[in-house]
Amino acid sequence: MLKTADFDYDLPAGRIAQEPAPHRTGSRLMVLGALPGRIRHLKFMDLPDLLRPDDLVVLNDTEVFPARLTAARQGGGRVEILLLGYPAGDSEVRCLARPARRIREGDVLVLEDGSRLVVRRDRETLWVRAAEGGLLPVVRRVGKIPLPPYIKRGGPERDGMDRERYQTVFASRPGAVAAPTAGLHFDEEVLRRIADRGARIEYVTLHVGQGTFEPVRADHVADHVMGEEAYDVPRITADAVNGARQQGRRVVAVGTTVVRTLESAGAGGKVIPGQGTTDLFIYPGYRFQVVNALLTNFHLPRSTLLMLVCAFGGTDRVLAGYREAVGLGYRFYSYGDCMFLEWTGNRQHDN
Repeated sequence: MLKTADFDYDLPAGRIAQEPAPHRTGSRLMVLGALPGRIRHLKFMDLPDLLRPDDLVVLNDTEVFPARLTAARQGGGRVEILLLGYPAGDSEVRCLARPARRIREGDVLVLEDGSRLVVRRDRETLWVRAAEGGLLPVVRRVGKIPLPPYIKRGGPERDGMDRERYQTVFASRPGAVAAPTAGLHFDEEVLRRIADRGARIEYVTLHVGQGTFEPVRADHVADHVMGEEAYDVPRITADAVNGARQQGRRVVAVGTTVVRTLESAGAGGKVIPGQGTTDLFIYPGYRFQVVNALLTNFHLPRSTLLMLVCAFGGTDRVLAGYREAVGLGYRFYSYGDCMFLEWTGNRQHDN
């Protein structure tokens, strides 16, 4: 039985990227070849040269919305709020709050522009709604980009940068509380070069939720439960993926979110277009149905994201790559460098 500790590795704090690279395409790119020990060190700008003219490249076009709010309780004290869903109409939205223990049913929270939120509490679960009108206009006025907790810096000048850089250039469908980070490296020039090479680009949407980043607290991997996230596979993308598979062409997923979307929609052997939700947890032993190659960032120890990458590329091979990346000064996590893994030729990936 797989243990969570099997997916641990040592990472000095200085390797965690606190800022994006000066240019989107300025990150380093590790290429993990199919043969053991075959690792290449390139630049992200080299990615189009790694693609085949008949590849299908799939990107996640979700857009991060400014889900982080700072408020004051009417009884005193400051509260940090993270919305866990995209606010639509006059509906309430589930949220996390810090400190949560002081918040009670019916509390009114006052935001920095004077807008008020009303709290509903059901045991440990919190919801908020706007006291007047809808929540979305409030979020657009005063919300901040919800950076991961391992990025330990802030300030108004930084929020402006993060609104641009913690967002892909192809983001078009708001609803995520975290970025699909493998997509952050792309700019319009790289997208053009991929198309010029002959590879086809299509999109899916998976609104990244808090569940993706929930720590695995169970000792055994199989005991962890993933939270649900909403996805949408357009018909044009489903047809392109199914056509590529029938013709023996590679499906290249940009990010773990694309992997989970395509594998969820294609669980029966054929990708079905449409909307749905997924709580698919991919870890070694999973039998892949759709994806042949993966571009992904470097992920936290013991995380579900690292487990997915190990399932795809082989645990020993991936962790050896991580150790080499640490030694060579690669930058880790959301604003860090990236890795390209080629399918090893067996639909089931273990160690």
